[in-house]
Amino acid sequence: MRVLLVLLIVLVPLAALAETRAETEARFRTWLDATVWPMAEAEGVSRGTFERATRDARILWDLPGIVPPGSETAPREQSQAEFRSPGRYFRERTLADIAATGRQLAGKHAETLRRIEEKTGVPGRIVVAIWGRESGFGRVAIPHDAFSVLGTVAFLGGRYPEWFTGELVAAMKIVELGLAPESAIRSSWAGALGQPQFMPSSYLAYAADGDGDGRADIWGSDADALASIAAFLAEHGWQRGRDWGFEVTLPEGLSCAMEGPDRARRVAEWVDMGVARVSGRPFPAAEMEGEAFLLAPAGTVGPVFLVTPNFSAIKSYNRSDLYALFIGHAGDRI
Repeated sequence: MRVLLVLLIVLVPLAALAETRAETEARFRTWLDATVWPMAEAEGVSRGTFERATRDARILWDLPGIVPPGSETAPREQSQAEFRSPGRYFRERTLADIAATGRQLAGKHAETLRRIEEKTGVPGRIVVAIWGRESGFGRVAIPHDAFSVLGTVAFLGGRYPEWFTGELVAAMKIVELGLAPESAIRSSWAGALGQPQFMPSSYLAYAADGDGDGRADIWGSDADALASIAAFLAEHGWQRGRDWGFEVTLPEGLSCAMEGPDRARRVAEWVDMGVARVSGRPFPAAEMEGEAFLLAPAGTVGPVFLVTPNFSAIKSYNRSDLYALFIGHAGDRI
């Protein structure tokens, strides 16, 4: 009898949880039809495309930030590297691997990168660094059905549900326009697609044809992935002919209050104030009249950088100073 009581205590909550999840899955299907379908139809998505896209869509209960209704369990924290230790983020082995592979692939795609830079102004080394960071140069498996990811986060995620619902509809539009079959719409846990890891709306806005076949295939074409990354940066303010930034030393007495984008001034002015490159080399002549601002991510105990508006363009890809510093540094190594 004691054993039976213990089993009842254990199994009844599990049955209740299973029932709750089943009910939630049913509400999810209702939400897709009642809320998402009208939005998709308004964006020109056909009923057939909608049904194919959502036929196998389901709630992914293990996604970061997802909590079953009524559960007291804290959401599993997202594991994005930009939110972990800076030391781990800049591990020498990671940087060396990306730089070595990046140099090899920059050589292989040299002509494509030359055309891309000529068109957009974005240097190939920066494009290749982003390619490496986002998808291991297209070699990292993209594990999830994007319709399930975006649907789950929009329905249960709690943060920006309207935005993620819009991204779900944008993924359907990609299929509707014949840009990719629904089977190709695989994503990260955050809903990002393909080698450049674009959100669906970014694909629709910025994906570019890099190999001249008339399509923007960010899944299977390296050239298209590279061209799309460059197009994104160009549209987000990349300034042709300028670098992303420089590691610098500060003169004694220069206040930390001078840090930040709202304190930007001409590079020539920073030089007059005693800011110098750690390499000892002068700043390029093309930089002297352009604006830049100080960035001290570790305060006075760590490295200091003088960064240009192109640093902010890189941050448009991922709103993290660590990310932009990694890309700039990896690009320099490449």
